[in-house]
Amino acid sequence: MNETRPGGVIVFDHPLIRHKMTIIRDEATGHRLFRATLAQIAGLMVYEFTRSFETETYRVRTPMTETVGHRLRGLVTVVPVLRAGLGMIDGILDIMPEARVGHLGMARDESTLEPKTYLSKLPHDLDAGPVVLVDPMLATGGSASAAVSLLRQAGATDLRMICLVAAPEGVARLRRDHPDLRVYAAAMDERLNDKGYILPGLGDAGDRMYGTT
Repeated sequence: MNETRPGGVIVFDHPLIRHKMTIIRDEATGHRLFRATLAQIAGLMVYEFTRSFETETYRVRTPMTETVGHRLRGLVTVVPVLRAGLGMIDGILDIMPEARVGHLGMARDESTLEPKTYLSKLPHDLDAGPVVLVDPMLATGGSASAAVSLLRQAGATDLRMICLVAAPEGVARLRRDHPDLRVYAAAMDERLNDKGYILPGLGDAGDRMYGTT
């Protein structure tokens, strides 16, 4: 059963997700297994964060007769934050291949911990359906907040975010900046360290995914 934590974050309490989260937390897990497991967790999360998606009915003919079917209403757009967010895209598209994919390139300034946007490639009609912001780590919340602001300025009206690991500090930042945003996480961790990294966390998701540690 999913659990809504303080700040309104919905945390997935699923045995397979807990099992796979332990694999990617383990420092002994190599980049190949890390990358595969990351995609698998994202695929498992799709079933839950799409529950609020609207559908519409239409007539469909089976080999036997005609019946009423259902399809998603509007165009779904998934927007990963580069580069670590790319690791979750394959898992999402395996389940929801009809989704479009935009890209946001954001890097954290290690001295100020504030985000810088270096790439924004998005569909022109983000208001055509649900938009899902994807980033494995919700740490300080600075990058996530900036990404949400950018997507809303670009036209997104039905927006939610999914992440693997969230820190209370990042959740608090999003609640302050975007109180109506729906956030889904595979785990809620304890806190940030003095360098802005999540504890216990799983390290730098991008480095571990691509073997650049």
